[in-house]
Amino acid sequence: MRELTGWLLDSDSAVRWQVERDLVGAPAEVWRATRALVATEGFGARLLAAQGDDGMWAGGAFFPAGFEGGEEGQPWTATTWSLTSLREWGLDPAVLVERGTVELLAAGCRWEYQDLPYWGGEVDCCINSWTLGNGVWLGAPVEGIAEWFVDHQLGDGGWNCEWVEGSVRSSFHSTLNSLKGLLTHELATGGTARSRAARERGEEYLLERALMRRLSTGEVVGEWVTTFRSPARWGYSVLNAMEYFRAAGRKDPRMAEAVEVIRGARQADGTWLQGGRHPGRVWFEIDVAAGEPSKWLTLYAARVLRWWES
Repeated sequence: MRELTGWLLDSDSAVRWQVERDLVGAPAEVWRATRALVATEGFGARLLAAQGDDGMWAGGAFFPAGFEGGEEGQPWTATTWSLTSLREWGLDPAVLVERGTVELLAAGCRWEYQDLPYWGGEVDCCINSWTLGNGVWLGAPVEGIAEWFVDHQLGDGGWNCEWVEGSVRSSFHSTLNSLKGLLTHELATGGTARSRAARERGEEYLLERALMRRLSTGEVVGEWVTTFRSPARWGYSVLNAMEYFRAAGRKDPRMAEAVEVIRGARQADGTWLQGGRHPGRVWFEIDVAAGEPSKWLTLYAARVLRWWES
């Protein structure tokens, strides 16, 4: 165990502060000092350096400027992906507030969908979730997006980014991402009675399906539920879902099978392996190739199991 802990601590500060806080039990002054380094070294500093004078990354809201397709996978370099990464890595939002990021994006950043203003969100559940989470983090005016989720929750309790194309059946991916945005908003502001009820109903959508099974047949919904990828991007897995429920502080017996899947993926040396990266253009890689031990995934899985067993 000591060797595994040392391996995890020998990481970028974005990983290390979370290991110190959640696995090692380091004093608050220790992990907070490490967290502060995200702004000045490693992944965080590199991504901050890529921000343009207009407040954007790669000149676009969700896609880099000039993107017309034809590449392998989705580019991950534009503003929404970059802000989400910095938030998840633990960057102090004051760094971006001092740069005037909120105001710059309000003035000059528009969604590729119908040229809509950035902080107003658009029609995609996942995009709106990341924008809600990032906006709350930075103090941007995003209350309207929280209400948008209430108004666009589907009849079965979840969400689907394809609702605009007429879909009335929820998606595991869209539902989890929507829940994450609503939780971030609720933890920061308390939410509203309507948004809290919508989030609880969305949780039930996943729990009724044991986080991994079709409600109609009981079959596993897809291979992706048991494939752990880092970064997760938009993708669903039982590990990603359990990370959400850990953050929400909700344990439920219906999660037990998903927990066993996570436990069963642990290697003999205590690590979890990278299931594969989502293809697409990146500023730089932050995790290992498929099949190699991943520090990010090991952090996530180990703390989920510790939380579940506590």
